[in-house]
Order: sequence, then structure tokens, then C-alpha cells
Amino acid sequence: MALTIDRTRRTLLALAAMAMLTPVGAAASEVENPMQPSETWEALRHDIVGEREIRDGSALFTLDAPYRAHDAAIVPVDIRALPGTDARVVRLTLVVDENPAPVAAEFEIGPAMGALDLSTRVRVNAYSNIRAIAETEDGALYMVGRYVKASGGCSAPALKDADAAIAALGQMKLRLFDQIAAEAASAAPMSGARHEAQVMVRHPNYSGLQMNQVTRLYIPAHFIDTLEVKQGEELVFRMTAGISISEDPAFRFTYTDNGSGVFHVHATDTEGSVFDRSLPITGGAT
Repeated sequence: MALTIDRTRRTLLALAAMAMLTPVGAAASEVENPMQPSETWEALRHDIVGEREIRDGSALFTLDAPYRAHDAAIVPVDIRALPGTDARVVRLTLVVDENPAPVAAEFEIGPAMGALDLSTRVRVNAYSNIRAIAETEDGALYMVGRYVKASGGCSAPALKDADAAIAALGQMKLRLFDQIAAEAASAAPMSGARHEAQVMVRHPNYSGLQMNQVTRLYIPAHFIDTLEVKQGEELVFRMTAGISISEDPAFRFTYTDNGSGVFHVHATDTEGSVFDRSLPITGGAT
């Protein structure tokens, strides 16, 4: 009996020590493996990448998303190349395994972005892996991902009423970060410098799964399906999207300043609307 108790005590002490080494709010397995086994992905994989090999991308780039989302309708996702990596990502596919339309968006990454650095917000309909599949210039595919606990994001009510959403449809805003605001306000853009910006587009991005809270009828799908951002004549990124990009789509990115002093944004939606805007790269928001 004494031996059994002693073993139990040692086991409890060992478990306590392991708990102290594990970040608060996360189990050890969650830290070691950011994604969970997914039968859904095995069923989807062929439709998304065919028979192509997918390599572990953890040495090339990262995907950051909250383990437990505060709001399933606006889950932030940040995708960034790791410093010192030579391979340039030219295409990126963002997948939410358990969403009704799992491919959230496909991106072409242009030379004006340079190293991959892109953030957006997505809807998550059920506890799911979010994965990013990157294609490099040599045609190889790499994948990273994150398991996110969130549910109901695709059917969550819109934040704005329909009249307000339509009145603001297609309006755009540019936010500038780091030192670019001060530099642009006092001098010409610095060609070759790396800066951060965010382009936001007003649009309800109805998923087709949301219900009008007054009529109790489903709102037809109506969302931004393509968006292109250029710095002058150079492509930053081009996106083809589905229903999983959140309301009022927002894209934060790093770019290499080419001295043009302007972003040209072109977007379309599923109702055939076209939105074009030139956003000067100057101090403050536009």
C-alpha cells in the first residue's frame, strides 16, 4: 500500500510539473500539434489539390488564429513568411475544413507584396482546422494550419441592417501602419522600404445562411467574389473568394514601396457590382 501511495504521489508531482510547463489555457497536445485529425479534409483534399504532394510548411510560413474565437463571424487569420526563407509564395489557398464552402479564398501573391504577409477575417461554422496551402515559385505546395474552436459563424446575423449595408456598399478605406504615415506626410514615398497597410471594403458579404430577423426568411448570398490590390501598376495580391470571408472584408498586408504613391483597388461581387478606387498612400486613413 505504501509503495502504491508513493508511486501515486510521484505521478501527481510529475503531472503538476508538466502543467507548469504548459501555457495557460492550452493542453500539451494543442501546443505540439496545432491541427487536429480531419476526416473532412481527407474528403476535400483531392478536390482542392488533386494528387499533388503537400509538404509541411512550418519552416516556411505561419498561420496564426485564436484557439477559441471571440466571435465566430469575424475570426482573425494572419499568414506570414518566416524570416530568412528564400522560397517566395506565389499562390495561397485558405481553407476552413468544416464550413459549408470550405475554400474561403484563393490568393495570387504579387511582386509588390514580396514576402508573404497577409491577414484577413473569416467565418467559422463549426470547430475546425483552418489551413493555408502555399505554392512557391518552383510549384511545390506547403501547408500549415490551426485548430479553432468556434461555431455558427456562417449563419450569424449581419452586424448592420440591410438598408445601411446597401447604402455603404463598396465604400473603401485605407489604413497605414508603422512609420509610413509620418514619411508620406512630409516627403515622397520611400522606394524599396517595407510597410504595412490595410484595405477595407464595406459589404455585408451575405453567406446565404443568414436569416432576416424581421421576415424570418433567409437572405440570399451576396458577397465580394474578387478583389485586386495594386501598388501603381504592380500587383500586391488578387483574391477569388467564397462565403467564408467576413462582413466588411479587410485585408492587412506588408508591401515593398515602389514609389508610385497609390493603391488601385478593384473588386466585384456576386450581384455584378464593380467597385474601383484609387487610394493615395499618404498620412492617415482614406
